[in-house]
Amino acid sequence: MSAVSPPKSSASRYEGPLDLRHLIEWLAKDGVISPVEAKRTLARCAQAESRQQPLVRLANVAMTRQSDGKPLDLEMLSQWLAGRAGLAYLRIDPLRVDVGKVADTMSAAYAERHKVLPVQVTPAEVVVATAEPFLTDWIAEVERQSRRAVRRVVANPTDIQRYTAEFFSLAKSVRAAQKAGGNAGGASFEQLVELGKSNKQLDANDQSVVQVVDWLWQYAFDQRASDIHLEPRREQGVIRFRIDGVLHPAYQMPMGVMNAMVSRIKLLGRMDVVEKRRPLDGRIKTRNMRGEEIEMRLSTLPTAFGEKMVMRIFDPDTAVKDLDALGFAQHDAQRWELLVTRPHGIILVTGPTGSGKTTTLYSTLKRVATEEVNVSTVEDPIEMIEPSFNQTQVQPQLDFGFTEGLRALMRQDPDIIMVGEIRDLATAEMAVQAALTGHLVFSTLHTNDAPSAITRLMELGVPNYLINATMLGVLAQRLVRTLCPHCKAPDDSVTREQLGEFVKPWQITGSVKAYKPVGCVDCRMTGYRGRMGLYELLTVAEGFKALVNKEPNLAGLRRQAVADGMRPLRLAGALRVAEGLTTIDEVLSATPPLE
Repeated sequence: MSAVSPPKSSASRYEGPLDLRHLIEWLAKDGVISPVEAKRTLARCAQAESRQQPLVRLANVAMTRQSDGKPLDLEMLSQWLAGRAGLAYLRIDPLRVDVGKVADTMSAAYAERHKVLPVQVTPAEVVVATAEPFLTDWIAEVERQSRRAVRRVVANPTDIQRYTAEFFSLAKSVRAAQKAGGNAGGASFEQLVELGKSNKQLDANDQSVVQVVDWLWQYAFDQRASDIHLEPRREQGVIRFRIDGVLHPAYQMPMGVMNAMVSRIKLLGRMDVVEKRRPLDGRIKTRNMRGEEIEMRLSTLPTAFGEKMVMRIFDPDTAVKDLDALGFAQHDAQRWELLVTRPHGIILVTGPTGSGKTTTLYSTLKRVATEEVNVSTVEDPIEMIEPSFNQTQVQPQLDFGFTEGLRALMRQDPDIIMVGEIRDLATAEMAVQAALTGHLVFSTLHTNDAPSAITRLMELGVPNYLINATMLGVLAQRLVRTLCPHCKAPDDSVTREQLGEFVKPWQITGSVKAYKPVGCVDCRMTGYRGRMGLYELLTVAEGFKALVNKEPNLAGLRRQAVADGMRPLRLAGALRVAEGLTTIDEVLSATPPLE
């Protein structure tokens, strides 16, 4: 949440509700719109009465700014009004609002009546957002009730209306859930006995709990979260969202309410609600506000203060992408396309957890899964349900692991096989066997770079001659945050020579258009919005096979892979910095050094 400081000009002496005619006159007087535009807008607004808030109505009229001819939207008008009133402008970021404290400051009815919304509460002051900066009759009463000074800021009227409904509704549901369930915290490493307190457990189907869970999901979808963390602590539960790879605190819940939320989600995910002593897995399919289906993978873990739950969100629109959207450079995209159209062999995707391996594999399999081929997978767990695949979940408790799954798949007439992960020699041997018998096999490994995948397979016990006979290529990848397109600024300090220092002995050719993060309301003042992949593609050619002997030299393998066209991860990142898509700091933190 970011406030824009007011200009040095003094606030207007006007008092009362906003009036359309006054706003148009002020816009013309301040030079925001031309006199001709003011006259046209007055004439258009006089033709029809409207109950819309004056700023919203002016935004819908689509006036053009005198300086550059751009249409004046509601955000621009709200910022201008803040300057006119001598107040700071604030774009409300719901992740930075403590909803519980906000609801304690005033009632929902009071907030709606005065068109105001508390957005921050400190021991000394209450920051209140308003779209009516010249109405001040409510200030004294709020200061008296809250025993704090009121500091006003101007915000977008539609944001105030939306978040007033959301914040107070959520606070009401949490209070109702807490009242129904008392302070029952559930099983905890440290048990606190409070005499005289009710030990009534909150029902997972209680309507208030249902509402809080529904809010949580829609809120996470709206904020572009990839993961939702429900974490029990000693005093109360914490909800955090992972957005663009970084965790953000979203809300704090009484432990009784959080336990009921976890039970509700486990119930919907067909998990054992009673079992809280061991980790459990489940999945849920739901819809976002636009009606699009979204899958969530659930995982619970017993901790010292209760059961922790993580929900990984798989949005089909972002999970299955084309190669350009994944971040493949043209050089690697062409080589990857040639690899995945080969009739048989093994293709590995490597990288740490959370580096986007699943997205790359699903996107690739989706491209090759035509009606003429049978694509079958063995996964643990199944990340996303894809109708064009035949997906199998391993069941370790039934002695059905990757090896058994692969063995069964071989009798299912597959053309393309995807194995979730090669973890041991038995699985690696089955994958090699599948490739030798004419199947195209995709799988993943956890290694630092592409050449290390070869030595890793040999460490597992796969003979070098089998690797040479079956291996087609290895794709290593990382994810880096991309610069926010709305606020990034040119960075003249990053030169071609400086980038070359990071990727020696490689050279950066062509123009360098580096940018630096600034921070705006669209990226939550981080300077970054979204993520992209960096790729290192090793293709196994004859020269490379000659080096895969009984005791291969990793440095030699790396040099040969480069000679065959592989671009290291750090070089791929430096090229993205030169294109102005990310920063040197992001690349250095995500990629291994060049050797």
